[in-house]
Amino acid sequence: MAPASRREFVSAAATTMAVLSLPRRVLSADPPGGGAVPSEIAKRHLEGVQRLQEWVRQPSIAAENRGMNEGCELMMRFAREAGFQSVARVPTDGQPGVFATLDAGAPRTYGLYFMYDVKQADPSEWSSPPFEAALVDKPGFGKVVMGRGAVNQKGPEAAFLAALHAIRGAGARVPVNLVLVAEGEEEIGSPHFRQVVRRPEVAAALAKCAGVFMPSTSQDPDGGVTVSLGAKGVVELELVSSGEKWGRGPRKDVHSSNRARLDSPSFHLVQALATLVNADGDPAIDGFADAVRPPSAAEKAMLDAAAARISEETTKRSLSAERWAHDLPWRASLDRFLFTPTVNIEGLVAGYTGPGGKTVLPHRAVAKLDLRLVPDMTYDGAVAALKAHLAKRGFGDIEVNPSGGYDPTQTSADAAIVRAEMNVYRRAGYDPILWPRNAGSYPGYVFTADPLRLPAAHFGLGHGAGAHAPDEYLVIESSNPKVAGWDGAVRSFVDYLYELATIA
Repeated sequence: MAPASRREFVSAAATTMAVLSLPRRVLSADPPGGGAVPSEIAKRHLEGVQRLQEWVRQPSIAAENRGMNEGCELMMRFAREAGFQSVARVPTDGQPGVFATLDAGAPRTYGLYFMYDVKQADPSEWSSPPFEAALVDKPGFGKVVMGRGAVNQKGPEAAFLAALHAIRGAGARVPVNLVLVAEGEEEIGSPHFRQVVRRPEVAAALAKCAGVFMPSTSQDPDGGVTVSLGAKGVVELELVSSGEKWGRGPRKDVHSSNRARLDSPSFHLVQALATLVNADGDPAIDGFADAVRPPSAAEKAMLDAAAARISEETTKRSLSAERWAHDLPWRASLDRFLFTPTVNIEGLVAGYTGPGGKTVLPHRAVAKLDLRLVPDMTYDGAVAALKAHLAKRGFGDIEVNPSGGYDPTQTSADAAIVRAEMNVYRRAGYDPILWPRNAGSYPGYVFTADPLRLPAAHFGLGHGAGAHAPDEYLVIESSNPKVAGWDGAVRSFVDYLYELATIA
């Protein structure tokens, strides 16, 4: 849930303080050729943007099994063109992953996490077709690429690849070795990504890494930068109530007049859902939150500092909201945002939903849920708690069908990969906010947990928004001097690679 990635939740919570203008000097350690790399970035601007547009124009939607083979092949081609000498397709029980290595003959090696899948898109909701990747003018931001995947996650990934092209084009050597692992199922909860990472050759390559990072766009609309130290975990699942499983109500849709003498699977599901939260909407699943680790004093202090610098009003505007749950004040709302688990209904469907009415008693009802997890909760523990809770309350017939998810992830602020981020941002004139964790999710736990136990982070200048929503965009030519456009984002990745190569 990159960064975003990783994503919209970062933009919604990011700082709105004034920052210095874009840096006059970005590279912390100029590669051979001095200013040749920045010159290459400018020279290759159009090439890089066109690469992103080609990527966005290829739908790769795991939830619809649409364009996934083509998306995987494109991911592999882009990796080869950027200089990865070994690029392999990794089969899984679902969509394939990609494993690639770039041996630069460097003393240090770092891992890269990419995703090549995107969320669904309804063209009727977009001002520009979601898979056209048009360059459009966006008031207050400048020229942007608009399309599904523009910011989540193809945009920042394409900017990182452009950084590799610029380094090689300048005749310089990439300063670190890279191990790339990419998946095509992040947007459905990464159900098979563990199979990619646990393959012997992939695990062996990752074990040589000093850390793993995911390209991101870390700037909010005002140019502020946030550095996140982790992410909540997630369980994505369906609850299904049916006359067949329940043994009550109809086994097929029947006329609604029969409600007088037949039970309703739809109301059965609604009643079950009502037990999952208390009257305030907070989780009430037995045992669900037993393992929650309270925030540490350091995390509380980190959030105190962040809350003082983040604009509550800007955050509310970005969310189209006027008040926080329970009418909490700003600081308390952020505490819940980062440190509490949640139970959310993504979708609820039963019977007829078209125009007009259709007097039926549906035999089946489905709720799509996501459960967000904080340390030290686990995916397996959350699913087990939900099933036991439903059974205890007489809803054991309701099917619990997990579709994906993973544990929370956390990295120390002292990790070299995080300190390198802070150094690059500060050198560029920004004062980044340390953020204990993203409230959204991404499968970073496969890196931070056993057996690898590697630090993991997100990095990248630039701005975009609209992940999972209509009119998703990435800023290409910024009209705000505090927000990096395409070239600034590419330069930040060059800078980060050289910082990673030298940080103590």
